Formats: sequence, C-alpha cells, structure tokens
Amino acid sequence: MPQNYANHTRWMAPYHFVVSPILLINLAITIRDAFRHPTVWTIWGVFVAFAILGGIGLARVMVLTVQDRVIRLEETLRLQRLLPADQHGEIAQLSRKEFIALRFASDAELPALFRRVRNGEFANDKAIKQAVTNWRADLLRA
Repeated sequence: MPQNYANHTRWMAPYHFVVSPILLINLAITIRDAFRHPTVWTIWGVFVAFAILGGIGLARVMVLTVQDRVIRLEETLRLQRLLPADQHGEIAQLSRKEFIALRFASDAELPALFRRVRNGEFANDKAIKQAVTNWRADLLRA
C-alpha cells in the first residue's frame, strides 16, 4: 500500500504494544506492592521498575533524535540539489519539524513547498504534510 498522510505514522509493534505496556504494568504492580507492603525491597523495586522504563524510553528518544539528524542532513542535501543557489542560505532556517515534514514531498513539489514554508503559510508540521500532493514514502524509520 502506498504511504500517504493518513497511514504514515509508524508503530513499532514490539516497542509500542509489548515492551512499553509490560514495563508500565510492572511499574504499577511494584508501586502497589510498595504501598501494601512497604519494605526497603519493595520501595527499591519501584525505583528499579521506574529506571528500566525510563531507560527504555530514553533509548527510544535517542534513536528518534539520531533519525531526525539524519533526516535533516538528507533533506539539506536534497534541497541544495533542487533549489536555486540563492535560496541555499534559507535551508538552515528550517525547524526540525519542518525538515521532517518536507521529507515526504516529491522532488517535483519540494521547491514550491519549501518556499511556502519559508513564507510562513503553514501553522505546523501537520499542515505541511497535508499539503504534500505527491507523497514520497519514508519506510526506513525507527
């Protein structure tokens, strides 16, 4: 199925539907046990459960941050290739969310969409994605 605005959200099933819920349930159970039977070990269990959940969450944030940096680099190179030289200085003025939203635009529509973004025609990244008419799929996301 071709990717478009309606179906572009990426759910990583093992992370979103297995690991995260299990870790959240584990944290809830350890908190309940610490209230029912407050000992050093049950309270320590709460800290450990929170640390595991937080560590996995931080790992996910780090992966997404690296992905955003790669997207910014790829889109900078693509914009330098597609835009006239006099507009290259404006590329660095895009926000992270604007870079990420523009990656879905085809090469043919990217220059015009870039100009519209720079003119402030969009309220947010969602509006940029919705303005893309010829969707360029991004299937290698984390």
